[in-house]
Amino acid sequence: MLNNLENDSIFTPEQVLENRGRVAIFIDGSNLFYAALQLGIEIDYTKLLCRLTGGSRLLRAFFYTGVDRTNEKQQGFLLWMRRNGYRVIAKDLVQLPDGSKKANLDVEIAVDMMALVDSYDTAVLVSGDGDLAYAVNSVSYRGVRVEVVSLRSMTSDSLINVSDRYIDLEAIKEDIQKTPRQSYPYRPLSAMGFLEDPRDSEGHLEIQDT
Repeated sequence: MLNNLENDSIFTPEQVLENRGRVAIFIDGSNLFYAALQLGIEIDYTKLLCRLTGGSRLLRAFFYTGVDRTNEKQQGFLLWMRRNGYRVIAKDLVQLPDGSKKANLDVEIAVDMMALVDSYDTAVLVSGDGDLAYAVNSVSYRGVRVEVVSLRSMTSDSLINVSDRYIDLEAIKEDIQKTPRQSYPYRPLSAMGFLEDPRDSEGHLEIQDT
């Protein structure tokens, strides 16, 4: 398959986007959170949805995340997500022997990609996890175009190699980050456990944890 088709002399970026058809978005919340941390930004999820859809017809946008059912702030954030264009797939966190908490949703992402393969033309996968490479390769053989969006330093080469287009989050961070005074009333929960409250002295969120 060809990566970075936008650099191919045969296709212009506009032609590539015009051929996307129906788009399905699959977001690994934990992977996106740690990418945002490395970039030093907070994600604006409304801007993110618009950027990933890119004017194409959106079938559905899935957001996968580990959850603590007793965390009211996180539940509030996920409610906001459900009411603003996302289908939230939540999985209870499991405490590991070292005391950290984690929820692995690779299987859920792969199953959903395969289950809906006949309903979309382009899959946008926001994750750098190489464990998803087999699922990406499988749906591509069913005629689906796959775009992978993730931070390059956190992205497996095997995942990039089976995708049709790779987009580095570094290149689009200006399009998906919050403005300085923008904030949500809730914060989600890291898939790896709890973090200290990132609110500053004025009550604004400094980090958007997913």
